[in-house]
Amino acid sequence: MKVRLEDVERYERHVKMRLAFRFGVITVTDATQAVIRARISLEDGRSSTGVAAEALAAKWFEKSPAFTDAQNLDQLRQSLDLAIGLYRAHGAGRPFDLFVDTYREQQKRGAVLGLNPLVAGYGPALLDRAILDALGRATGQSFAAMIAANVPGIRGTDLTPDIDGAALAPFLAGLTPGRSIDLRHTVGLVDPLTAADRPAEERVNDGLPETLEEVVSHYRGRYYKLKVSGNVQADLDRLGRIAGVLDAGAGDYRTTLDGNEQYDDVDGIVELWRKIEETPSLARLAKSTLFIEQPIKRAVALSRSVAPLAKHRAVIIDESDGELSSFPEALRLGYAGVSSKNCKGFYKSILNAARVARLGAGYFMSAEDLTTWPGVSVQQDLALVSLLGLTHVERNAHHFIDGMAFAPEAEQRAFVAAHPDLYEKKDGRPARLKAVGGRLSLGSLDVPGFAVGAEMDFGSMTPMAAGAGT
Repeated sequence: MKVRLEDVERYERHVKMRLAFRFGVITVTDATQAVIRARISLEDGRSSTGVAAEALAAKWFEKSPAFTDAQNLDQLRQSLDLAIGLYRAHGAGRPFDLFVDTYREQQKRGAVLGLNPLVAGYGPALLDRAILDALGRATGQSFAAMIAANVPGIRGTDLTPDIDGAALAPFLAGLTPGRSIDLRHTVGLVDPLTAADRPAEERVNDGLPETLEEVVSHYRGRYYKLKVSGNVQADLDRLGRIAGVLDAGAGDYRTTLDGNEQYDDVDGIVELWRKIEETPSLARLAKSTLFIEQPIKRAVALSRSVAPLAKHRAVIIDESDGELSSFPEALRLGYAGVSSKNCKGFYKSILNAARVARLGAGYFMSAEDLTTWPGVSVQQDLALVSLLGLTHVERNAHHFIDGMAFAPEAEQRAFVAAHPDLYEKKDGRPARLKAVGGRLSLGSLDVPGFAVGAEMDFGSMTPMAAGAGT
């Protein structure tokens, strides 16, 4: 079914985080989210609106110290502005057409503005979700139903010559959304691990866990994502403290290591891994490690084989997954997988999942988080990764942000009513994710549109200014 993008309203939300979150080179204490509402017209003359939301994150899409955090956020606004202009100029087409037909021009114009491929892809990633949400609401189809029937028109193109277009239809038709998914809790670089790390005068005391010990006992989860800093000795010391907590209380746990591009080359991360294996107190943690995520700076991550590390543990790309061709390039260098993040585009995730399915045993996709706030952002991400068959997903906003505290009470109640399996609101607290036994229930996401099911209060948001330079 062909659609035309008619208009896009752009807003922002801000929140003070309950705990500081350090990853890579940045420590985040407050956050901003982009929220869009897109209006489309259908071939039969109907009109419909859809929504999407995603963090405006500094020092992840673009990590160069040449740019301030404020400039990083403005780069993402520029990407959105570019995409809106190109999609509107495209005219009518199937939803996937709007993405793929404008892909090269989006990247080209982004490059002129100094936007790297990951930044340039941010705007289309938001728009594609809002457009499909609008189409699903108009036709009464859920996200899962639309993908299984290939309503967007996903196909192989010259941008993805390794993907057999004829094989896409059965792959898509075979996708079935999971009813629940395990939460993989993120342990940031400055997270307090024990009560000794969290003096009484520093505690938030909002009823949510504040230390890793408390997280383990509160959520009873099995999966944990551990950030590493690029300093081998510092990483070993911190991993030793984390292992002490997990070994004592997390049962048969599983972990992943996230380098966030902190190592200069494969040799550095190999040194870390060898020392992990040589350290008796890290024996259980080493055995528990499923894979290592983007440990090497993206400038060199795809310039050399990672075989020296891959023979110990599987390695995946995340920040290096800037273009549609990035994953195949990584495969040739010994990487075994790639992350799914809605901020990189759900079409890219689906195409990469089709690649993984074709490759078979030994290759995989992981489900990662870029601070997907509760509400629209987390729901659309959960709908995607569960449909792709992923069984655990990194979640961090539920811990570093107090639920839906950023939204008015009426909006919070609307989302709890629409998704009582996913959220709870009690004792005067904000609406928060339910993670019973470390699992999230997803049945209520099966609604017309892209997994939203409730209305956002746009009147409470701040209009987004145009990105400088566009």
